[in-house]
Amino acid sequence: MNANTFGQIFSLTTFGESHGPALGGIIDGCPPGLPLTEEMIQTELDRRKPGQGLASTARKESDVVRLLSGVFEDRTTGTPIGFLIANEDQRSRDYSSIKDLYRPGHADITFAAKFGVRDYRGGGRSSARETVARVAGGAVAQELLRALGVRVLAYPVELGGIPAARVDLDAAQNRPFFCPDPAAVPLWEDRVREAKSLGDSLGGVVEISATGVPAGWGEPVFDKLDARLAYALMGVGAVKAVEIGAGAAAARLTGSTNNDPITPAGFASNNSGGILGGISNGDAVIVRAFVKPIPSIAQAQGTVTTTGQPASISVPGRHDVSAIPRIVPVLKAMVCLVLADFALMQRRMG
Repeated sequence: MNANTFGQIFSLTTFGESHGPALGGIIDGCPPGLPLTEEMIQTELDRRKPGQGLASTARKESDVVRLLSGVFEDRTTGTPIGFLIANEDQRSRDYSSIKDLYRPGHADITFAAKFGVRDYRGGGRSSARETVARVAGGAVAQELLRALGVRVLAYPVELGGIPAARVDLDAAQNRPFFCPDPAAVPLWEDRVREAKSLGDSLGGVVEISATGVPAGWGEPVFDKLDARLAYALMGVGAVKAVEIGAGAAAARLTGSTNNDPITPAGFASNNSGGILGGISNGDAVIVRAFVKPIPSIAQAQGTVTTTGQPASISVPGRHDVSAIPRIVPVLKAMVCLVLADFALMQRRMG
């Protein structure tokens, strides 16, 4: 088992830490002949990079990707695709005053328990900074899916307890917070300002939809498509729950209302989220990720020192007020990686 590799046929291995010199990855299993440039990957990275919007950290990273291998004349060669993204604006000194304190809500105490050593400068591999490599990998997966007619979109449907309607998913990609409802934007902005003024943070819900997924992707037992999607999204540090289709609401429905009637034109509804028996049914795949508030906050919190003594901590440094919007392209990338992997599995069966 390689805990730093995701995927079976289309796989992504990542490396790097929050305050190291760089992050990067290797994509294996990508078919040859796929159009791919640094600019294609950069488009997705720019959606994630810090320093954007009210909810974002003041840390400035250009997140410029450099392709090292696997591409020739703007097409994939079928060999491993290596890429690198430099860290440019890390300020490790911000953490020197709390290096002997465990931060509530972070992986500090569990890292110490597992490895006996931890990188206190922003969390190391557990930092959200690690997700930049996932976005790069997902951008490549997106190009594979695009060639197959599959389109993946991600957008928040709730921020700080305030819901948003799904008004315009295409325009959401160029709207603050990637919000699908223009009426929700000022409400979200006010909520972020309020939390920031209190030295606090906010959570939210992100929905990811994939259209054009043909029927037949996924396995009926241990490798269900919905199980792999949940596994992928729960592997993102801030995600605490995942729903497919009707999700938790299905537990409160009757069979007659939860079932999706089948007509000659297709399914009359989509409570299944496009997946039946672990296999895609040809309808849109719909998944939602529930994102916790950022744990690094200015408010004083109770903790202990690395030697077990009681203490109080207020986390210094530059931090997001909410993982939304920067987590949105990360979650999209993970769905793209899953779907690309299953697409190649199905091709191998055929």
